[in-house]
Amino acid sequence: MQFVKEGYPFIIIPLVLGLLLFVSGFGVVASMIGILCMLVSLFCLYFFRDPKIDITKGNGLILSPCNGTVLEVSENETEKVIRVFLSVLDVHLQRSPVAGKVVKVEHKLGKFLKAMEPQAHIVNEQNIITIGNENGTYLVKQVAGVLARRCVVWVKSGDILNTGDKIGVIKFSSQVDMHMPRNVNIKVKQGDKVVSGITIFATLMDSSS
Repeated sequence: MQFVKEGYPFIIIPLVLGLLLFVSGFGVVASMIGILCMLVSLFCLYFFRDPKIDITKGNGLILSPCNGTVLEVSENETEKVIRVFLSVLDVHLQRSPVAGKVVKVEHKLGKFLKAMEPQAHIVNEQNIITIGNENGTYLVKQVAGVLARRCVVWVKSGDILNTGDKIGVIKFSSQVDMHMPRNVNIKVKQGDKVVSGITIFATLMDSSS
């Protein structure tokens, strides 16, 4: 099992503090606080896990960029959108849903509403990663929340990605939105559990897969 490097401070600091308090000899209270710190470290170890997976293969596939539960599937005259809620129990790194080139990476300042709030994906702070290929343009939005005050992007404009490549991480629970061209068939619905790099979000309408 690997772990996301951004998680190391959250793992190591409470672990060291907990061990110091536990063996300090300052009494029961210090020992109890030490145990609590070590439990926090263990939780962060679990939270920042980076499990090895087999990326789903196939022509014309658009894969889930994240782990979580589908909040909403919608469409308008220009695109189709899938919004996913990430709980604190979900793996929190994001992967590229398609192969292509990173066209642009944007950071948008905003609020920190709860991820489940209807307006969160509009007004909250977020990173927008735009990926383009011969089939269209795909946007992955990392949306900050009341706990997730930090969204980290690992790619930059001009990078060439394979489907399933790691592109970023959100620290603690939040939301990820996926914007796709209209020429796709959506394969998930509200309430579905999805897994980054494995679950098929959609397929191209002209694909034989």
